[in-house]
Amino acid sequence: MAKGKKPDQKARELKRTGTLNSRPDSISDALFRQNPFFDPKDLLQARYEMLRRHDVEGISIVDVATRFGVSRPTFYQTQAAFRQAGLSGLLPKHRGPKGGHKLSSRVIEYVRSLRAAELGLTTVACIKAVQEKFGISVHRRSLERALASKKKPRRPA
Repeated sequence: MAKGKKPDQKARELKRTGTLNSRPDSISDALFRQNPFFDPKDLLQARYEMLRRHDVEGISIVDVATRFGVSRPTFYQTQAAFRQAGLSGLLPKHRGPKGGHKLSSRVIEYVRSLRAAELGLTTVACIKAVQEKFGISVHRRSLERALASKKKPRRPA
């Protein structure tokens, strides 16, 4: 039986931390192609080295952006983020919603108490009650998902 390729532990860790470069093949810089220390899959290392090549070695922005497979605006954004926050500024920002910020545990408990007091209460009625009490508008599906995900697990009988 032929041996399969050994799983790349570093790539798994980079993916877990969100620093895996999704386009490592776009980096054509000689250091990343010739020296195994420079890993094109490591987004943080690639961004830092891109900035270093411009600031220390004086490579033009157009040239360095091309070598690292990014646009000039991306270079400028990376440079500004690094100047503002150091290495942590080079970490990718998480995209999308960060959770149901309107649906706090207090709101969910309120809706649960409404439903316990009046069986068969519709989601739309709950939304109206939440708007009246808390002054926030909540989408029907958001409330349904929040109620479903925060239910207490049942114990086997």
